[in-house]
Amino acid sequence: MPNPKRKHTPMRRDKRRAQNWKLEVKSLSSCSQCGGLRLPHRVCPSCGSYNGKIEVAPKAAKGEEGKDQK
Repeated sequence: MPNPKRKHTPMRRDKRRAQNWKLEVKSLSSCSQCGGLRLPHRVCPSCGSYNGKIEVAPKAAKGEEGKDQK
């Protein structure tokens, strides 16, 4: 079984451990139709537009979802 030839310093140990815990900030862009924040290259969740055209109907509020299905 391989064994280390020299002791690793605490700084080297901590540098190795720190690389796994980086958090990425999501890049948000503004919608050209409504001005709301959305992820790039995706349909706007507030107005349903993509590339200047309305692609899908915007989602209804949580309380109104069950009323239309009856």
